[in-house]
Amino acid sequence: MRGPKATIHLDRLAANYNRVKNRVDHKPIMAVVKANGYGHGAVACAQKLESQGCQFFGVFTPEEGFALRDGGIHSDILVFSRMDPEQLDGAIQNNFTLDVSDPSDVNTLIAYHKNNGQSPKFHLKVETGMTRLGIDMDAMDKVIQQLVDHPELNCYGIYSHFATADEGDLTYALAQEAKFKSILVLANQKGIQFKYIHFSNSGAVLNMDQSEYNLVRVGMLLYGAYPSDEVPQDLDIQPVMTFTAPIVSVRHVPQDTAVSYGGVYHTKTDTNIGVIQCGFSDGLPRSWYVDGYVSYRGNYHPIAGRICMDQFMVDFGNTNPTEGEDVLLMGKRGEDEITMETVAKSINSTPYVLSTAIGGRTERIYQD
Repeated sequence: MRGPKATIHLDRLAANYNRVKNRVDHKPIMAVVKANGYGHGAVACAQKLESQGCQFFGVFTPEEGFALRDGGIHSDILVFSRMDPEQLDGAIQNNFTLDVSDPSDVNTLIAYHKNNGQSPKFHLKVETGMTRLGIDMDAMDKVIQQLVDHPELNCYGIYSHFATADEGDLTYALAQEAKFKSILVLANQKGIQFKYIHFSNSGAVLNMDQSEYNLVRVGMLLYGAYPSDEVPQDLDIQPVMTFTAPIVSVRHVPQDTAVSYGGVYHTKTDTNIGVIQCGFSDGLPRSWYVDGYVSYRGNYHPIAGRICMDQFMVDFGNTNPTEGEDVLLMGKRGEDEITMETVAKSINSTPYVLSTAIGGRTERIYQD
């Protein structure tokens, strides 16, 4: 294929997993592989992580869970999306763990058990300050009492989600945690013991104490990027994805030649302009052209003008690039490196947005 390629280094994924596991004192890790493994390929990544001993995976939809089961994944799968009453049969058949994030979900499970004699596994999600999915604090007393009254329900865990754990100021995150711990006290007073208790993300792994929890959810760190520039960056992680694209044309042009749409880029000297077969439809962010660059044979070369839908141009200066060779767009390959964090900071985005956007005609190649 003559086009962009995302090479997924599964050996780096395994190494990142084991470094994170060491950081959290070998607690069980729930590897988050939603959104096609943050753009890295959920099935291949889950297969590699399961071979490393990972026994928990997080997805967003049942369909993402089905893909893992079809790929031979046997570990526990937690589905983060709002519980769908029409998916309960499939959840039981595929041994999914569901997200109970509204009091009505509990009533649905009680009715389902009454009619079918069984209940899917689930975790309670508590709303502590994200203002997204989760049972409100003032409803938790009633919900926990329902669990006491209906021991036939398979409640396997309880969790919440931090809104600011990847920021330097942890005041809000600590307030969220205090709310969550008050619910754990309430449950304990009512005699409810949860098998799994988790309140984490990549930011929390680096920034907050996880000693009181027995399961740690991790996403972006596994793929080799830090969630923000406000967290300690002292974990030796490697970017799992190497995003490259080929040089398909090279021309020598004179000084003051306009390049790409709008003519916003003009060459400063006589120079070599290379055309790269990758565009914003393949996941290269268009706004990166302002200060952006590629890496080729260990040197950086600026992007020349606006990134097009299918292609973009690079000012190689006096370098004579070879048609057919790849330039590095993001990741690490030999002496070439451009981190997702670098690109994200330049365009006021995040590695999450960048990695999940890489698609279009991008071919994924798995290396181990």
